[in-house]
Amino acid sequence: MSTQIFVNLPVTDLDASKRFYTALGYSVNEEFTDENASCIVISDTIYVMLLTEAFAQRFTTKAIADATTTTEVINALSTDSRAEVDRLADAALAAGASPVVEPQDEGFMYSRSFADLDGHQWEVLFMDASATAG
Repeated sequence: MSTQIFVNLPVTDLDASKRFYTALGYSVNEEFTDENASCIVISDTIYVMLLTEAFAQRFTTKAIADATTTTEVINALSTDSRAEVDRLADAALAAGASPVVEPQDEGFMYSRSFADLDGHQWEVLFMDASATAG
């Protein structure tokens, strides 16, 4: 079994967050979804667990960060093309996300970033491995 990652994100409105992530083309795993949490399937090995803030608090003794005022983490997802970077970022913005920084074009790498409905920062990138090959 390959290593999987479950990114746990506290959210203020679980239903709105589910709509946001499905608008990006991701699916909900209903087996791990209830009134406290929802499992968003990004890929075969990447999942986002949307947790109501009260439920998320059960897993930590620290305060839940307000991601609209603090950068707690930047989640970066790679894509297979520049067009997919644009599709995901445009879909996120159309679904209510906010842009974070201007698109970055380094020639071999292209990325765009956005903050989701709760301020969690995402970067979507494409890296052309052939451009960096020695």
